[in-house]
Amino acid sequence: MFNGYRVLDVHGHVSIPQEGYFFGMFLLGSNYPADSPIGVKDAPWVAVPPESFQRAAQEHVAYLDARGIDVQIIGPRPYVTLGWMEDHLIPSWTRYVNDAIAQQVGFFPDRFLGACQLPMDSAGDDTSHCLDELDRCVQDLGFVAAYVSPDPGGRRTTPGMHEPYWYPLYRRCEELDVPIIVHGSNSLDRRFRIVPANYQLGFVIEQYLAGQFLGHSDVFDRFPRLKVLLCHGGGALNRFIPTDYHLPQRDLSANLFYDTCVYDEHLLEATIKQRGIPQLCFGTEAPGSGGSVRPETRRTADDMVPVLDAVSFLTDADKRWIFHDGPIAMFPALERLQGSAP
Repeated sequence: MFNGYRVLDVHGHVSIPQEGYFFGMFLLGSNYPADSPIGVKDAPWVAVPPESFQRAAQEHVAYLDARGIDVQIIGPRPYVTLGWMEDHLIPSWTRYVNDAIAQQVGFFPDRFLGACQLPMDSAGDDTSHCLDELDRCVQDLGFVAAYVSPDPGGRRTTPGMHEPYWYPLYRRCEELDVPIIVHGSNSLDRRFRIVPANYQLGFVIEQYLAGQFLGHSDVFDRFPRLKVLLCHGGGALNRFIPTDYHLPQRDLSANLFYDTCVYDEHLLEATIKQRGIPQLCFGTEAPGSGGSVRPETRRTADDMVPVLDAVSFLTDADKRWIFHDGPIAMFPALERLQGSAP
């Protein structure tokens, strides 16, 4: 809670126990698209006891409690979406991850909402191959959003997010009233190898490019009710003034949004000023890549509530929008979960 209202986090990832990732190794090693073992008693494939998943989920809840976060939308962990694997294996891994997300939501239904991974194939003719899993996750599992990677194969061969390749997914998300969360995944660029956890470079590049492509295109004319959230503040900021023709000269405030998962305070403040309060939602990725400790506070970087509370130019109304009202405007299911705001 913050100032009497709940803190709603739009950027979280499922907590799969370490042994739970062996199913991915099994798929890669066997080259066989096995069924998800989650929820299957005496599954013939690699199975992890539900108790292990529940312990991981409980640790996740404790992590949120320590950071003042009441509800979080959880999706796949982007660096293990494995969109570069053989195309016939991708649906099996995707279904397994989504079953894990649904299981965690089921353990703590008052703390989590699900966002699905999609079986994205960079070489597909279009995104029609993603629709059955999207429907399953939304209609059967109750998920409220869909994660997409702008380049799931990691080789920069995927069509840009403004191209017709994406239209079937956009159309179906608009029909289902399901927002899209854009988050980079792996990058297989050989130049990145010098950098630890170099998938982070892919996050920055692909999320920024997605915003540019969507903003300069007619996607939101074709799909006017589509809502898209760009993670990590959009990846990178614009260096041009707002009237410069390099930037989209159109109002995107009804369609394109950004989270606050930006750990450096100076960049966070610049992100808030450049993106604007109405297009921001609170996001932390806690627990995730923000585990480094700030020397001045001895708090982890992803302990974002006090960081945003300390931003001098934010009013109480601004903070309420970021922490509570903005997430609900983007994901109305957050309000249905917690009841009406006080």
